[in-house]
Amino acid sequence: MPSTDLIYTYVVPARPDKVFEHLADPANYVGLSPLVVKVYDVDETGYTAVERFRLGPVKYDNHIRVNLTVGDNVVASDVHSPGGVRMAHRFELSDHVDGCEIVERAHLTAPFGLVRFTAAQARGVLHARRAILTGRLEG
Repeated sequence: MPSTDLIYTYVVPARPDKVFEHLADPANYVGLSPLVVKVYDVDETGYTAVERFRLGPVKYDNHIRVNLTVGDNVVASDVHSPGGVRMAHRFELSDHVDGCEIVERAHLTAPFGLVRFTAAQARGVLHARRAILTGRLEG
């Protein structure tokens, strides 16, 4: 199955422990990805998220199970989405003079024809996340 890797590094003006605490709480994922509109079925292994995709007047709510693991300044998730799309994602956090450096890594696999779309959506989310986290955590 086709796959691709994405990596994005950025700094947010907040302490790493504050960023870690925020990312470790599934409730905070609503809006952390501009696609995620709801989180439910939260338990010790993760949560279910609703990703909303829009194409003109048509909307599609994609319910995905997210397995979440946390520890050692890393918050990792493993997503199995309908249609055979899989994503392994990591937030790696470290101290930075201006706050917290975040390295996001995503490994995507998808059936032929979906990997490019999936990667474009994921890239947009990664690049939006810096502003979202900054708005939520600065100060």
